[in-house]
Amino acid sequence: MGYEVRPDEETSTLLGARVTVSDATALLAAAADGPVDLLVGADFPAPVRDVRVTLHAAEGVHRFEAYLRVDGPVQAVGLLALGLAGPVGLLLAQRLAARGGDGLPAGVGRFAAEAGRRLGLRPTGTALAEPPRDAAGQAVLRTAEELGLHPSASQDGDALTLRASVPSAEVTPAHLHAMVGVLLQAVRELAGDTPEPTLLRGRAYTVGRRVATTTPAVSAAVTLDQVGGLPDVVARFREVAVSFRHPQVMARWGARRPQGILLYGPPGTGKTMLARALANEVGADFVEIRTPEILDKYLGGSERNIKRIFREARGYRRPTVMLFDEFDSIISYAGAGGDAASQAVNAVAGIFKQEMNTLFEENPDVIVVATTNFPQRVDASLIRSGRFDLKIAIPAPDETGRAEIITKMVRELIDRHERPGFRMFAADVDPAALAAETPGLTGADLREVLRRVQLAKAMREAAEGAPAAPISQDDLREAVAGLRRG
Repeated sequence: MGYEVRPDEETSTLLGARVTVSDATALLAAAADGPVDLLVGADFPAPVRDVRVTLHAAEGVHRFEAYLRVDGPVQAVGLLALGLAGPVGLLLAQRLAARGGDGLPAGVGRFAAEAGRRLGLRPTGTALAEPPRDAAGQAVLRTAEELGLHPSASQDGDALTLRASVPSAEVTPAHLHAMVGVLLQAVRELAGDTPEPTLLRGRAYTVGRRVATTTPAVSAAVTLDQVGGLPDVVARFREVAVSFRHPQVMARWGARRPQGILLYGPPGTGKTMLARALANEVGADFVEIRTPEILDKYLGGSERNIKRIFREARGYRRPTVMLFDEFDSIISYAGAGGDAASQAVNAVAGIFKQEMNTLFEENPDVIVVATTNFPQRVDASLIRSGRFDLKIAIPAPDETGRAEIITKMVRELIDRHERPGFRMFAADVDPAALAAETPGLTGADLREVLRRVQLAKAMREAAEGAPAAPISQDDLREAVAGLRRG
C-alpha cells in the first residue's frame, strides 16, 4: 500500500452530479486484497436511503457490486412499481422475465411479464421492441457495455443490486466512472427523475477511500474504510454486512447469519469505532448500552434494566447494532457468589444469557456487539457460540498498521479542513517513517498525537495573529515525544 497523504484526483460531471475519483490506480490494486468500498460521504435523494458500492478482484476478474435500499414497504418486484422503469429498470425486468415463474414468489412472474411489456421487452425477454425514452440513461449503460462491463440488476426485498465485472488485465479508471454512472442512473429512476437529468445537479460524490468532508472525527458516520491496520477484521465485517443485505438468500438456505460479535483487545485499538463502522456498513441504526443504564444500586434494578433493554431490542423495526461497551464492567462472574453485589452481578449475567438465547429468533435484524479489554473476566458460558458466534481479537497495530492508520487520519483531516489558501500538512509528512518511530502506540494514541499538534498550531496562530506553518514531520515527532513523556 502507498502512504501518500494526497492521492491523485480526477473530477467530472456525470448525470448532473460532480463525481471525483480519488487515487484510482491504488483503488484498483487494493481490490486484490479484499472488497473496497468505492463511494464515501454520499447523500442520495429519497426514497434511496442506503447505498454501497464495492470492488473486489479475484481469479483474474474485477467485480463491481452496487447495493441500493429504498424506504417504505416493498413487495415482490415493487422496485419496478416505484418507478424503476428506465434503462436500469429494463435490466431488472430482463432478469425477472428470464427467470419466469421458477422459484419466484406467487404473482412475481406475472408482474415481471407485465413489466417486460411496459418496458418494451418481447416475450422471450431478449430484445427490445421500443427502448426506454431516457437518452442520458441509455448513454450511461451504453458506455458501460462498450467498456465490457455488461451490468445486470437483481432484487432482494427492498434492495436493488447491480453487478458488473471485467477481466483484471483490462480494468481501468474508466470502469470506475462507468459503474458509478450505472448506480446514479438507478438512483435517478428510483427517485422519479425526468429523462433530462436534473435531480442530481449540485450533488457531489467521491469514488475512493477518503472520508466525507462534513463529518466529525470518529463520529457515528465512521466507515470500515477509515479502519486502518486490521484488514482481516474489516473483511469479516464486510461478510456480516453482505449477509444482512441479502435476507432472502439467507432464508432460502436456512442460514443463520452471525448476530453476536465479541471484540477484545487492548484499550485504544478501535473496538468501539469498529462497532460504529459495522452499523454504517450494514445500513443499521446504532444503539450504545452504557454501564449506568444497566447497573442499579437498588435490589432488582439491574435485572429490570437488562430485561427492558432486550424488550426494546425485540421491537426494533430497522436493522440495529447494539453495542455493550466495556462488557466486563457490566456483566462478569468476578464475584465469589456469597455477597449481595456478586449475586446481583450473577443475576444480570444469567438474564443476559436467557435474553440472548431468544433475541435473534425474535428479531433477526439485531446485531449485538460486546467489547472488552479483559476477556478473561467474562464467563465463557456468556460468550459461547450461539450467543456470540464471532470472537475477534483486536490487537495493537504493528508498524504497517500504524502507517496505514496515520495515512487515513491525515487524509481525513486534509479532506475536512484544507481549503484554497490553507494547507494543513507540509510536503515532508511521511506516515511510514512516523510509524517506524512509534512502536507500541495504538490508533487512539496516534489520533491524540494529531490532536496535540493541531492544537499547538491553532494556539500559535491565535497568539501571533499570523498564519502558522503547515504541520511538518518534525512537528509530529515532537508531539509523539510529548505523548510518551505523559
